[in-house]
Amino acid sequence: MNQHRNSSEAADHGCGCGSTCSAPSAALTEPRSAPSPAGIPVFRIPTMDCAVEEGEIRQALEKVTGLRGLKFQLGARTLAIDAPEASVQLALEAIRRAGYRPVPLAESGMDESQPAHGHCGHDDHGHGHGHGHGHGAQGFSLPQGLPRYALALLLALGAESVSYFAPSGAGFAALGMVLAAGAIALAGFSTYVKGLAALRRLRLNINALMTVAVTGAFLIGQWPEAAMVMALYAIAEAIEARAVDRARNAIQSLLAMAPEDAEVRQADGQWLRLPVKAVAVGSTVRIRPGERMPLDGVVTSGQSSVDQSPVTGESLPVDKAPGDEVYAGTINQASSVEIRVTAPAADSTLARIIHAVEQAQASRAPTQRFVDRFAAVYTPGVFLLALAVALLTPWAMGWGWMTALYKALVLLVIACPCALVISTPVTVVSGLAAGARRGILIKGGVHLEGARQLRAVALDKTGTLTEGRPKLVAFEVLDPNDDPAELEALARSLAARSDHPVSQAIAAKLTAATREVDGFQAMAGRGVRGRIDGHDYVLANHRWIEERGQCSAQLEAKMRVHEEAGRSVTILGNSQRVMALLAVADTIKASSVQAVAELRALGVTPVMLTGDNLATARTVAAQAGIDEVRGNLLPEEKQQAVLELKQRFGPVAMAGDGINDAPALAQSDIGFAMGAAGTHTAMEAADVVVMNDDLRRLPEMIRLSRQTHAVLWQNIALALGIKTIFLLLAIFDDASMWMAVFADMGASLLVVFNGLRLLKGSRSGG
Repeated sequence: MNQHRNSSEAADHGCGCGSTCSAPSAALTEPRSAPSPAGIPVFRIPTMDCAVEEGEIRQALEKVTGLRGLKFQLGARTLAIDAPEASVQLALEAIRRAGYRPVPLAESGMDESQPAHGHCGHDDHGHGHGHGHGHGAQGFSLPQGLPRYALALLLALGAESVSYFAPSGAGFAALGMVLAAGAIALAGFSTYVKGLAALRRLRLNINALMTVAVTGAFLIGQWPEAAMVMALYAIAEAIEARAVDRARNAIQSLLAMAPEDAEVRQADGQWLRLPVKAVAVGSTVRIRPGERMPLDGVVTSGQSSVDQSPVTGESLPVDKAPGDEVYAGTINQASSVEIRVTAPAADSTLARIIHAVEQAQASRAPTQRFVDRFAAVYTPGVFLLALAVALLTPWAMGWGWMTALYKALVLLVIACPCALVISTPVTVVSGLAAGARRGILIKGGVHLEGARQLRAVALDKTGTLTEGRPKLVAFEVLDPNDDPAELEALARSLAARSDHPVSQAIAAKLTAATREVDGFQAMAGRGVRGRIDGHDYVLANHRWIEERGQCSAQLEAKMRVHEEAGRSVTILGNSQRVMALLAVADTIKASSVQAVAELRALGVTPVMLTGDNLATARTVAAQAGIDEVRGNLLPEEKQQAVLELKQRFGPVAMAGDGINDAPALAQSDIGFAMGAAGTHTAMEAADVVVMNDDLRRLPEMIRLSRQTHAVLWQNIALALGIKTIFLLLAIFDDASMWMAVFADMGASLLVVFNGLRLLKGSRSGG
């Protein structure tokens, strides 16, 4: 069977722990997701909310023949099945046998792109807990299903009261059992449905463990406690799921940033409000003061200041004028502007950020993989311990059979590794969300964890340490017999075809009319070349001129003057000689100096790697406070330099923004792309994208990584410590089932709220 697996690694850790998988390694939301291809049926599975349950469904479908592909969307709780009709029906039957209820999307009344709220193990169609419907980054609130849980708790208290205070007799016992059964039915219907399905498949998840424990307690006469356990479990789980939703909503709140419609100019000049999905690239859109940008675009009319913090993390508004880019989700503040749309809604910068964060959640961090492996052993191990307590302690320790059985049932409740399993994903998701709010787009938990180990950072110069918006400051004709206007036209014609910042600076400053260029080529790390009016010309850097054998002492002297002043020199030449010298100056970012100082304070060594000449590189490095500089590097030489740094220091990051940085970004342990000025190639090759090009986000990322790692291990210690204490109490003391529930769910709540601490202060200044 050729199943196209989505990126979530549905590890089976034996949890299935209700809400506790709600913020796991799988994608939580889909940014205005496009529907599945025509003809492929899509089904909503109300009780599928986490990677564990996706894994169970995948396992159920392994023996179904004819499946061409499966597309899971955990955030929307949907599954698209690409298969012939007969195979689709077989797949649906297999899913039902696994304990899930697939509903055709059209019948469910849901849009495929609509994010679902809920939690693992419980549906939203009347049988589940019905909570987790928060929107945006709202504060904590009580779950919507609380009245039903409160009624279940009252029935359980009634059963306890009958047990303790009512006179003995069959009638009162029957009343107590009815009250207990009512409480269990109200609070635990979905737990029983899924628990029985799990037991049929011999899977020890929390639903199976709770089903066995509550049923066993009821049968041995502990029906008041069975009712209380199920009611408390449902309430604690609902509260926990609501807490987990805060991490979920930190990502979902990004989705709400862009408006649903836009004011679009029509062919007759009138303005009409249209859904953003219907706005074509190239359309003109008007945004009034106080409104959010509905789409990515370029300002064509008007000037304003724009709050870009939702996308880039910048704390101060940025002035925008005609020709400047704007991003969907940012806020227009000062006056009306008109923009030309440059990307459809599904491909806006904001949509790509959301998608990248979702994909990041789908990659399991190292600690998370360790916890999953541990939990896969832990749950069966405790189950076997419970079985040993039930069967062996009456002989070994002289306990009564009922006492031994009761202690074994308590162990089953403790056996769920909920707190342990949820301790990592909720922390990682909170860290990813905190980074996204700061303008740091982290492409996976592995990079979020790994940044704390960095020992060196290789930094590109142009666009990374410097503004990346250089200006042409000198144009020197080398032969007085040449016509300056002719040379300007040649240089501008070549430069206008390149997207390199230096070339763009040359094209922007020169005013001569451009000419047709044939056979244009951009030579990475060297320059550009092309044929104009039948003759070959180049705009080349120092290195390429040397390789062409066209350098001279006179040219070297002229270049040295500019290079020592921190300028980048480009040479215009033909196949016979050099013709003109163009000097471009770039200014260092004020934030780069602070970023380098912060990196040093964190014990990380900054190193500059640049294709620019060494003299210019040293000038900029001295201004930034960088000691080690390597210049005149080709892309493959940058890659080799990163490899050498890794051998020398250990884990190394690379920060860059150009195509020539892509090999080095890929070679590094963690690649940082400067997102605003960066090329798509660099952003694809990088592991982290800095949306506002502020180099201070690198030390901020390292600090976030160290904080995340600390919280991860705090959570693991909390979860394992509490479990260990109650395991011992359950065996050697009088720990009861409701105490076990409090211990289990209390530990889960502790690790969830501890992980959510990472979301605090996630709006970065500066």
